[in-house]
Amino acid sequence: MPDPTPHEPSLAEPILHRAARIEDAVQEFREQRARRRGQVPTVIPYTGYGAPGWIRVLCRVLLTRRGLASDVSYEGVRGWKSFTSVAVDHAEVTITAGGVSHTVQSDRGGVVDTIVPIDLDPGWHTIRLSAGGQRDVEADVFIVHPDTRFGLLSDIDDTVMVTALPRPMLAAWNSFVVTEHARRPVPGMSVLYERILAQHPGAPTVYLSTGAWNVAPTLQRFLTRNMYPSGTLLLTDWGPTHDRFFRSGQMHKHENLRRLARDFPDVQWLLVGDDGQHDETLYGDFAREHPDNVAGVAIRQLSTSEAVLAGGRSRAQERSRDSSSPWVYAPDGAGLWTELGRIGLADLGDQPEA
Repeated sequence: MPDPTPHEPSLAEPILHRAARIEDAVQEFREQRARRRGQVPTVIPYTGYGAPGWIRVLCRVLLTRRGLASDVSYEGVRGWKSFTSVAVDHAEVTITAGGVSHTVQSDRGGVVDTIVPIDLDPGWHTIRLSAGGQRDVEADVFIVHPDTRFGLLSDIDDTVMVTALPRPMLAAWNSFVVTEHARRPVPGMSVLYERILAQHPGAPTVYLSTGAWNVAPTLQRFLTRNMYPSGTLLLTDWGPTHDRFFRSGQMHKHENLRRLARDFPDVQWLLVGDDGQHDETLYGDFAREHPDNVAGVAIRQLSTSEAVLAGGRSRAQERSRDSSSPWVYAPDGAGLWTELGRIGLADLGDQPEA
């Protein structure tokens, strides 16, 4: 079974950055005020993954008035609403599946991201989560078969959803102002993923983003509404850490890629991203560090207008040739499908529509 906390230090608790201490004081005030108003701990479940013998459980504990996960979903409203909920630091969460239960603790942001020893058969399962004596909620978890050798890992921003995220003002606009129904899918990408997974039954799907856990329900509804395959969202908790004023999104992605390589050492991942952020550099570094864990890299090329909004294109395309893994480039899902077929990573058959 993988290390339950492979990404955390094993030594004593580090001294918190001053910004983190201020954040904790504000958080404690908000939590006490919300509890006085009768709000109760509520588990917001996220899709996890695992293998026979263990599962990676992902959820967040927030305070809500009725103790319902739907109280923080905010479907169809402005994005800023998702950032107003109060997280519960160090909450005890009980995980029940396969006839056994385990109790774990959330982190400073109310997030639970841990591995527990629960043995489930390969495929989709439902586990139960509860906190603070409130009602149980269900969370999906996908158990990867030991014989699986292929997985799909995708970025979200400008890869499956048009966001123009790298520009700070546009990032704030997309996260806090725009309604979820105004977000546009990238042409052909959902069909591309469906075709790829149809050729690799039982392959895990992971969506890796620098977005905050606050927007996880919104992203999940977007993916479902636009017919993207079900999979695990790996997001981050915005704000200060023990040694930084603001946590690094690129470090978050790099650590999770390395963690997937440890969790599934025999799986080769098709890494899908875009050329408007740091995906090429990130994937290139990972392909050089873990060549046996990369089946290929597919990069969606931004349009001219998208590249302008994103602050330009990445200059890392030449570096992709330094890795032994095959790389393909195209502006949409149909083009990537053709390119993947050209290098033998897809059986073309019928081409998806753009």
